[in-house]
Amino acid sequence: MSRLFFLFCLIAIQTLSPANAQEKTESDFPPAIEAEARTVGKSLRCVVCQNQSIEDSSAPLAADMRQLVRERLAAGDTPEEVRAFMTDRYGNFVLMKPPFQPDTFILWGAPFAFVLIAALCWRLYLRPGERILDTPDPLSDEEAARLRARLQEPGDI
Repeated sequence: MSRLFFLFCLIAIQTLSPANAQEKTESDFPPAIEAEARTVGKSLRCVVCQNQSIEDSSAPLAADMRQLVRERLAAGDTPEEVRAFMTDRYGNFVLMKPPFQPDTFILWGAPFAFVLIAALCWRLYLRPGERILDTPDPLSDEEAARLRARLQEPGDI
């Protein structure tokens, strides 16, 4: 009996296909809406993953956002209206290319500030060529004589 149960479990596991675990595509929308939704989805950031668009993310929230984009486009919204809706809902962070505004200044200005600070540090601390000391003048005869006398004296130096 246990062999039969084991065989049944083995067959059941084999029939489960990895393809069934993949997310199904939104096929209930017309191809034109689907293509437009993919374009809009590439411009929207997944708020869970933060480094992927909602089209590239496999997070459940990204799937909900993709569905929302398709529903809004099917309802007649333009891509700009869909982006505005998502921005109102999630903030400028949801856009893959956020606008240049006071609240996104750090995001846009940080790379330039980093380069400026690196250049300033290079100028102040590394300055190639300026750290090489000049060769000192040779000792005069009088200085050489005093040095020899000091070196011959007994005691600690």
